[in-house]
Amino acid sequence: MNGTVKVLIVSEKPSISLGIAKILSNGEMETHKAITPVHTFSGTFQSQPAFFRSTAVTGHVYSTDFTGNNQNWNQDPALLFDADVKKDASSKSMCRHLQSEAKGIDVLVLCLDGDREGENICFEVMENTQPFMNHGGKYTFRAKFSAISAPDILKAMNNLTFPNKYESLSVDARQELDLKVGVAFTRFQTRYFSEKYADLDSNLISYGPCQIPTLGFCVDRHDEIIHFQPKPFWKVQPTVDLDGNRMVLQWKKGREFSKASAEKSLAAVEAAGAGKVTAYTESSGQKTKPLPLNTVEMLKIASSNLGMSPNQTMHVAENLYIQGYISYPRTESSAYPVHFDLEEVVRKQLSGDFPSIAKQILQQGIVPPRNGHDAGDHPPITPMEVPSGFFDSNESRLYNYIVQHFLATLMGPCKYRKIHTEIQFGTELFSYKGRRVEDHGFTAAMPWLRPADEGSSSKFKVGQEATLVAASLVEGKTEPPDYLTESELIGKMEKHQIGTDASIATHITNIVNRNYVRMGHCRTLIPTKLGVALVHGYHKIDKQLVLPDVRASIENSISAIATLKDDYRSVVAKSLREFADRFDFFVKQISQMDELFEAAFSTFEEVELDSKVKPICGNCRRYMKYINLRPSRLYCSTCEETYGMPLLQKHGGKIRQHGDFTCPIDGFGLLSVTV
Repeated sequence: MNGTVKVLIVSEKPSISLGIAKILSNGEMETHKAITPVHTFSGTFQSQPAFFRSTAVTGHVYSTDFTGNNQNWNQDPALLFDADVKKDASSKSMCRHLQSEAKGIDVLVLCLDGDREGENICFEVMENTQPFMNHGGKYTFRAKFSAISAPDILKAMNNLTFPNKYESLSVDARQELDLKVGVAFTRFQTRYFSEKYADLDSNLISYGPCQIPTLGFCVDRHDEIIHFQPKPFWKVQPTVDLDGNRMVLQWKKGREFSKASAEKSLAAVEAAGAGKVTAYTESSGQKTKPLPLNTVEMLKIASSNLGMSPNQTMHVAENLYIQGYISYPRTESSAYPVHFDLEEVVRKQLSGDFPSIAKQILQQGIVPPRNGHDAGDHPPITPMEVPSGFFDSNESRLYNYIVQHFLATLMGPCKYRKIHTEIQFGTELFSYKGRRVEDHGFTAAMPWLRPADEGSSSKFKVGQEATLVAASLVEGKTEPPDYLTESELIGKMEKHQIGTDASIATHITNIVNRNYVRMGHCRTLIPTKLGVALVHGYHKIDKQLVLPDVRASIENSISAIATLKDDYRSVVAKSLREFADRFDFFVKQISQMDELFEAAFSTFEEVELDSKVKPICGNCRRYMKYINLRPSRLYCSTCEETYGMPLLQKHGGKIRQHGDFTCPIDGFGLLSVTV
């Protein structure tokens, strides 16, 4: 290419586009209004004079949907497995914007997110730019970076690669499978149950290959709690005086489920009156520092320690990334790159909120981080700059945690001395444990993980006598586990490959929004009767619909597309055949799930209806019934059809019949709503 090269840079978000433009132009640029701003500036591209235009999309340019009549809910859902799908423009104005910006451009540089979803968006952008570019779009490159910082952006621009077609196809495969499987099951079970039961408390009874296994984990814990049978137990608990130290001892048996046996042991201790030290040991122990931070671990910590939902956490993390404060927040890696300049990142924190910790690390030297997993996507989440201020407290709290976690990974373990004493009363053996922290190590950066000093630090000798001060029988009973916390659920999803670091938050949000679970204390997830009935129903008909194995298998197949081990069409065809067979069997056996719904919900005939609201059905000309329960609906018993009332559901208000007027288009009776 001769003369000035015209370069178009497309980023995933307008704020990223702005950040890149500021770096490449040294702040000397012009900004033009468009659907997303366009920043223009002069510079060099691969040693040639260049004129740059930097703009952005706002996520996916296209969405996957069914064609034509396949969007009709009255169609047999079984046909959807073989139905054609299409890519619809999420925003036609965005397509026009990209096409307009591409005219006369020589080079396209794609600065989309560095995961598979970002790769897929690359090809969506290419479809709207390459046909309008000079040279037929031949000069299209991919820039990959992990932070909106000058070193990262300049390095990416000097090491451009190419878009990966196969990673993009793996996303297309997942989208098609999730669409066809999810919509087929959702349409069937929504119509089947919403037309029969009045108090489902949900407009949509959805199924998703990730969503339902996620719900399944919550219901499994619920079942464990419901079926738990508490057992009473007893413990012998003596208090002794040993060399002037009063100590409460722990029974080596732990507990006894026979009260008579426990009483016998207590009597033996009281009869002995004094015990003897039979063993005394001191040993070193340590608490291991954390691995470098990846997305899943960040979501777990934010939920359990900061009280933030996964969706909220990702939103805050993306804002921090866009502002250049942290590295890319979607990563599976928990190992720093070999040549990563850890000392430089620590040095920046000297002006942050933890200067004493940063100074300590620089003075004492970096302790090599633990060997984590290098997924080959992005480095672990790392602080990049010290902010001058935050938009809100959530940004501040999450950023500070990321800093503390990073600093902790470069410090030593927390070391302590363990003291173990065993004392025997006749045939009964008891123990006493103590602990003294000797080196705080990484807990200087994460003080909430610091173990406390426990027990006496006195040294005892074998054969010393321990005088019995008191002895008692402590009664208790076994307790069930608590409901799954959000943090525990994220861990299970990661272990069983349910969703990705980019989608885990969405799946959890979905089961809450669908009213399958509700949020309890300490961010526990408590299944509703709808969620329980669904999972138990899937187990009765086909447990593979709810177990995580099938989804993990699909994820492995999709990954095989990205790594060229299998091709797109064969993976999609095989997976669809499997789910089509499962759907056919599910439909034939739906009565087994219906038995559970009958026990949990009320039919339209069983609920008290509002007799004042009786609009005419436009199909059979009979009166419909108004179901004044969540979700509000109209029910025609003749046609066996229900009709949702989304505006009333969303805004609330009072409803009344609008005289005897009917709609001139479809003949249905008119209602008026007062909000």
